[in-house]
Amino acid sequence: MRVFEDLCPAPPHWTVPWPQIKETFAWVRDLAGVPQDAIHHAEGDVEVHTRMACEALASLPEWRARPAGERVRLFTTVLMHDVAKPYCTQTDDGRITAHGHSRRGDLMVRRILWELGAPVAWREHVAALVRHHQVPFWALERPDLQKIAFRVSLLARNDDLVLLATADILGRICGDTAEVLDNIALYEEYCAEQECLDAPRRFPSDHARFWYFRKPGRDPDYDAYDDTRLTVTVLSGLPGVGKDHWIAANRPDLPVVSLDRLRAEMGVKPSGDQRPVATAAHELAREHLRAGRSFVWNATSLSRQLREQTTGLAADYRGRVELIALEAPPEVLRARNRSRPAPVPDTVIDRMVGRWETPDPTEAHQVHWLSTA
Repeated sequence: MRVFEDLCPAPPHWTVPWPQIKETFAWVRDLAGVPQDAIHHAEGDVEVHTRMACEALASLPEWRARPAGERVRLFTTVLMHDVAKPYCTQTDDGRITAHGHSRRGDLMVRRILWELGAPVAWREHVAALVRHHQVPFWALERPDLQKIAFRVSLLARNDDLVLLATADILGRICGDTAEVLDNIALYEEYCAEQECLDAPRRFPSDHARFWYFRKPGRDPDYDAYDDTRLTVTVLSGLPGVGKDHWIAANRPDLPVVSLDRLRAEMGVKPSGDQRPVATAAHELAREHLRAGRSFVWNATSLSRQLREQTTGLAADYRGRVELIALEAPPEVLRARNRSRPAPVPDTVIDRMVGRWETPDPTEAHQVHWLSTA
């Protein structure tokens, strides 16, 4: 990403060019004046903290020793780690809180980097770190720590998460810095013990990984017998990305459960009540599953929660789940949408982009990130 390369601190001085950064990104300027909890952030508003965190990262020998491309990606992550705080900050009984800013930050990072043309894997690496950037602070208290650490390793790297958390805490003025740094070190040790610190956690098979993330208490090293009897191909992508075209080119002989087709047949508008459409679609899916037929699920399926309704159903019927995440640059996608017989309003697409969660390897046997540009 050239824009971040140009702004990333570099030898010999490792200076953070904050004025240029503010001038370049409106979302950085939006951090100014956003208040924080004075107990944990006595340094000032979110912009001050973000600048200090970036400067802390630039001073770390571990970061300076990384290859240039990794330094740029990590600097981008620290720069964006609190990007959602202006939209989550509120006063609760006189105390300033920013509940949910990590998850919302994940969504905002995806939109911003998509609009900047970032490669998918690069973007999802940054987004995953932003979503989990607070985990090392109190990681050993979480009962789901192993799953979180494994998920981070599959999308990004836990040693990157350690450096992000270190820069975050060093970019604050607070009384518990030493304690939090100890917790971060413990998280690093934990990930090393779990063999997921600087590389993806290995599983015996795709099937073993799929069921590890679905079944609580599952041993990650258990080589589960693959008893799947069909494949469900679940598409995920914004309107105009070319899902119908992809199916015609890649799965022409499979039956398709299409929510758009069902809406047209049932006379339901996209803005109307979608529950009857969803009910009809899932009943069609059950018919294919009961018959042992592979099929394609054709819907936007932009959130993990929506995809789970389909992938969970497939798992119940011993289906193998294949997720196809289709993307196109914003200008291409919007042009295609405008050329459709019934285009989706731009305002609706904007709302969908704001809720967009790219499929990841914890959701399926296989996940493919594909460009249709």
